[in-house]
Amino acid sequence: MTTIRRGSVRLTRFSAALRQCGRGQYRRWFERVILCVIAGLALPGAAAAQDYPARQIVLIVPFPAGGSTDAIARIISEPMRQALGQTVVVQNVTGAGSTIGVGRAIQSAPDGYTLSVGNWTSHVGASAVYKVPWHILNDLEPVAMLSTTTLIIVARTGLPVNGGKELIAWLKANPDQATAATVGAGSGAHICGIYFEQKTGTKFRYVPYRGGAPVMADLMANQVDLFCGEASQMLPHFRANRIKPLVVMSKTRWRPLPEVPTMGEIGASDTYIAFWQGLWAPKGTPKPVIAKLNEAVVKAFADPTVIKRLNDLGQAIPTREQLTPEALAAFHKSEIEKWWPLIKGANLKAE
Repeated sequence: MTTIRRGSVRLTRFSAALRQCGRGQYRRWFERVILCVIAGLALPGAAAAQDYPARQIVLIVPFPAGGSTDAIARIISEPMRQALGQTVVVQNVTGAGSTIGVGRAIQSAPDGYTLSVGNWTSHVGASAVYKVPWHILNDLEPVAMLSTTTLIIVARTGLPVNGGKELIAWLKANPDQATAATVGAGSGAHICGIYFEQKTGTKFRYVPYRGGAPVMADLMANQVDLFCGEASQMLPHFRANRIKPLVVMSKTRWRPLPEVPTMGEIGASDTYIAFWQGLWAPKGTPKPVIAKLNEAVVKAFADPTVIKRLNDLGQAIPTREQLTPEALAAFHKSEIEKWWPLIKGANLKAE
């Protein structure tokens, strides 16, 4: 039984609950036993919710500091602290395409004190490529969606194209000539590139990088041709005309750059890939604890300062209906079902 395995304190509470039920008359013994067992099993979760949180909460971000996921975690940490009454700190645990950080969160005690913050790359793409001893859906409890944005295909300023249609025409006229940066096998950038190739009948060569910063440096130095990255991270470079935004990989145009068309608008209908961020707890975290965490996230997104900071990053806050644990669970499952066949069909290998 899980109650026994998690420690003598919970076993003691369970026994106390059974004693409190009393012996009763023999003819009602069976009904009393069933009710007592249910009460005993409910005590650990109820006690956890009543006492939670009693100490610091850690948000594990499986990417280096400075990226969008890290920024979002830090933006919500303060309002979550106010809602929960305990310090909320961000811890960057990187490596193996984000799987080290995700794995550490999964293997932590399911008590609500160590949580996993991640995005499409860490919670969809990476575990389809890297061999891990856990399952990204089965070994996490969803808490809430955090934000959504778009991926955008960009080019170095010296590439002789000025939009998505021109890019497709140039790639077809110059097959296997263009280079496209990636930031790890199974990353959003990598899968976006493969997806774009499949949908447009084009082909280019991939150049692996260790992170977004060196990609930006080489794009601005005209050393690599293309990159499909998270739009919000590149917004300052667009505004400074250091790189060219060509086409967004979303259903609708991106608010900060309304002049950039979608894939559907340049002739590739039903071609989009959402880039989103979420919050999870280890499997087995009591539901009342999940509910408290979810409530803290909802309160954070009602904070005008949080709303402004996320809007400035080009991030969209989910609707109230999208902020439930159940909504994140359903959406996460649908993303796995959509993208894992493409990733595994491409026979991608961990770099």
